[in-house]
Amino acid sequence: MFCGARKIKAIFGEEKQLKRGILIIFAAILLLGSLAGCSGEKDAQAEKTKDGRVIVNFWSFWGSETRRPIIEKIIDDFNKSQDKITVKHTFLPFGDIWTKNLASVAAGNPADVIINDINTVAQRAENEQVEDLSKYIDDSFENQFYPHLWATVVHKDKPYAVPFNTDTRLLYFNKKAFREAGLDPEKPPKTWAELEEYAKKLDVKNGSNYERIGFYPLWGSAGAGAWMTNADDGKGYIEDGQLAINTPDKLEALKWVHGWKERLGANTVQAFQAEFGSEQANPFIAEKVAMWVDIGTFYTQIRDYGKDLEFGVAPIPSYKEGSGHYAEGGGFVAEIPKGAEHPEEAMEFIKYLTGPEAQKYWAMKNYDNVANKAAAEATINELDGDARYVYEASVKNLETTNLYPVPLEYPDYHNRINPQIENALLGKISPEKALERAEKDVEKIKRK
Repeated sequence: MFCGARKIKAIFGEEKQLKRGILIIFAAILLLGSLAGCSGEKDAQAEKTKDGRVIVNFWSFWGSETRRPIIEKIIDDFNKSQDKITVKHTFLPFGDIWTKNLASVAAGNPADVIINDINTVAQRAENEQVEDLSKYIDDSFENQFYPHLWATVVHKDKPYAVPFNTDTRLLYFNKKAFREAGLDPEKPPKTWAELEEYAKKLDVKNGSNYERIGFYPLWGSAGAGAWMTNADDGKGYIEDGQLAINTPDKLEALKWVHGWKERLGANTVQAFQAEFGSEQANPFIAEKVAMWVDIGTFYTQIRDYGKDLEFGVAPIPSYKEGSGHYAEGGGFVAEIPKGAEHPEEAMEFIKYLTGPEAQKYWAMKNYDNVANKAAAEATINELDGDARYVYEASVKNLETTNLYPVPLEYPDYHNRINPQIENALLGKISPEKALERAEKDVEKIKRK
């Protein structure tokens, strides 16, 4: 443990779910001065194994029964593939890993490689918390990855991380329910207007009670913001440094989302949500909801718990005909924390971790959208049946999937926008007032 740990504990307390963002960054910066005089300077002699291999310390949050064996198999394969580096894996809980990373960077004792958030690379680069990777790769290296993912790791024309995985959102629909409602199960809705039309036909009521709900836009993994960006030609809340929060299309989208609760009734929405729980109780898998937006890996829940569920997937319907089936994505990157002891060896491991062999193994075992294009295509070719059908659809959907990296000028903007949107959805304020306030609140925190 490094010197200054007690100071870090005093600042961060015992809170396990501290969010990444400006508060973490600011606290880590404050620690720089207090930790500067601590002992723990790097040894002149690099840490090595008995047989002379350099030890690369790798931090991840993959500690589940499913994912830990997969990442450790990849590490073992890398260690066996050459005789100069040994990677050692340390699991840290999701709520702790980035806090501890920033503290260790401030103390001058970071890991060599860490898995980090894809949308906040620029913050770490700007604050000199992550190494510039341009010295370890050539210009052709980026061609392995999807362009929209590579764009997130570049800051001031230099890469500071390598994309590892991502996700996208699809519309899952129940084909049996479609047939019961007189809808063609091979023709899912393509626009919001069709989505509403289909949903009403798919509703099943017994008196005043719903036995099945056709659709509700806030269930699954798409929030109000996803629908707002879908409506606004895929534009996020901040585009090229300019605020795009209180726009006409985003306002109409927020009104539209709120209208679904008004149509179904707040009590109905709450009653259905109260039944959400385990995978077996998922309302789409239980056939209580006929259409559902979720990420590609939702298929694994259907596979494991939705026996005989006849389903299809499609892009998220477009706001209007021809306006675009935009979806939101996220993901993670592999990066070298600033001051890592073995950056060259760390980069060799990152190249393997994000290369086609390891990425394909990760995709096959986790059913995850990987960043390496060749690995994604190879995964499609090895899958079959529903697994191939959904995975291929999710890879195709990356063409209309946008990521929204946190801009340097507005590092905490989500925490200014989300409460206002939530108030609008709860009926406490109007959608117009919510977006007006949100834009003003974000403008106040702009960094010069």
